[in-house]
Amino acid sequence: MNRDEFLALALRNPVNAAIIDELARLALPDAWLVAGCLAQTVWNVLTNRAIDHGISDYDAFYFDPDTSWEAEDTVIRKLHGRLGHLGAKVEIRNQARVHLWYPDKHGLPYPPLTRATDGIDRFLTQNTQVGVRRAGDRYEVYAPHGFDDVERLIVRPNPGLNFSPANYTAKAARWKALWPEITVIEAE
Repeated sequence: MNRDEFLALALRNPVNAAIIDELARLALPDAWLVAGCLAQTVWNVLTNRAIDHGISDYDAFYFDPDTSWEAEDTVIRKLHGRLGHLGAKVEIRNQARVHLWYPDKHGLPYPPLTRATDGIDRFLTQNTQVGVRRAGDRYEVYAPHGFDDVERLIVRPNPGLNFSPANYTAKAARWKALWPEITVIEAE
């Protein structure tokens, strides 16, 4: 699967398309729709399921040097206000401030990041290390491991800096129950 094929399948989900469009309208710095909502939409197309089957939420990242909670909360409220009609759970986070709360919430260290795609690089699974955004009238796609695992329905661990075998196992088990066709590569 190449970039254009991935993008065409991911955009079949009207919620994905609406979020990407709204992120562009808001002109948030370095904003991306990321992770499972993209890969799982492709899985749903490939396995002939409802386009939103198994998608629990839609994650969006941006990178703003203003690391105050108030600034992030303003963005969260604005995006929810504009997308509430979709009936989807949308979670947007400023990647410039994740290091401020992640260690307390997850018990793992998390260094300051320098851009939104650094957050994508830290995902538990390689197949969800994807992001899409609009730049004018074109789309940009970030996928450091390409699209083979997405196309082949493979869940592979990303043994990066914040990798948790327990979290990986739980996530993979949830996905296997929803998409029995996937192949889960065990964490070492």
